[in-house]
Amino acid sequence: MAEGNIPRLIETLKAKAGVEKRLRCAVAFKIARDLDVPLAEVGRTCNELGIKVVGCQLGCF
Repeated sequence: MAEGNIPRLIETLKAKAGVEKRLRCAVAFKIARDLDVPLAEVGRTCNELGIKVVGCQLGCF
């Protein structure tokens, strides 16, 4: 993972979560893949931004 991906991760999460600050689990997985960021980093960043991950079938979030 490149450090340069973190600002892109934050920007992408905010855009996808919208004003409701909710993000579907499948979208979180796709963001992690697309930005080459560990899923744990996506989860941590969502927590820091107050974004709730919903619809998780695996219990990751």
